[in-house]
Amino acid sequence: MGDELDAVAAATRFSGVVRADRGGEVVVERAYGFAHRGLGIPNTPATRFAAASGAKGLTALAVMSLVEDGTLTLDAPARSLLGDDLPLIDDAVTIEHLLAHRSGIGDYLDESALESATDYVMPVPVHRLATAEDYLQVLDGFPQVSPPGERFAYNNGGFVVLALLAERAARVPYHDLVRTRVCAPAGMRDTAFLRGDEPDDGVALGYLEPDGLRTNVLHLPVRGVGDGGNATTAADMRAFWTALFAGRIVPPARVAEMVAPRSDADDARYGLGFWLAASGPGVVLVGSDAGVSFHSTHDPDHDLTATVIANVTDGAWDMAEALERVLDL
Repeated sequence: MGDELDAVAAATRFSGVVRADRGGEVVVERAYGFAHRGLGIPNTPATRFAAASGAKGLTALAVMSLVEDGTLTLDAPARSLLGDDLPLIDDAVTIEHLLAHRSGIGDYLDESALESATDYVMPVPVHRLATAEDYLQVLDGFPQVSPPGERFAYNNGGFVVLALLAERAARVPYHDLVRTRVCAPAGMRDTAFLRGDEPDDGVALGYLEPDGLRTNVLHLPVRGVGDGGNATTAADMRAFWTALFAGRIVPPARVAEMVAPRSDADDARYGLGFWLAASGPGVVLVGSDAGVSFHSTHDPDHDLTATVIANVTDGAWDMAEALERVLDL
């Protein structure tokens, strides 16, 4: 297994970490490339990497924990908490619509319209985007695209709106909600929403190309909210999936609700905050951005987790396919 992964890493100039767990056993764990190219600091299994849209699962669980304790309801209209903010969002859009990517709202970051993941896409200076309320300036002005509930359309802005709604309902900042309601009960000790302009020890810089020193610091919000931006490790992702299906984050009935298919999309299916394999029990979180690529899948029937995290744009995909192939996923 290791030899095949090494060959893929060499052929694709992969930079990141690969890990698979089955039951209580670490089946494979490999680190490649550099966390900091300029200083020659190598990636290790303990290196923290940005996970891009992998954060959507954390957001969904923070929201669902508020549903569980009665602070929110799935059928609550977003308008009940937005007030006069974001007036172009249809009054019929609910929490459930947003979680399922079926809200039909206009998206501040429409990935299908991007020519490249390394485009400069933020319409305001990135240092101005650090809290949920900060994002109102980029979420506003996008008309409704389709009626709420009509169809699936992947939507980054919808998860930023969810973060905003969650913190307004709970009266707790979004990042604190995720930390206390998701990361802490899951035992994700190395997962956090860090500022991109304050690189911490052990955090990989995100590189725009397989070679070179240019990083993604000018491409992404300085601190992600709702739709992306957390840093994590492959070990923390194993802890996450284990805790999720053990009911330690939200009760098992809520987990079942979240991983029940709501839509068919992109040769897969989607529940509430989670991608689902086209068939079988697999549950997936995936993320891609300038200098970031992330793929973590879990098969609860066999207690098997496979995670690939890379600190380069598009770097994870060939490796994730190779890992799933050798694991026969």
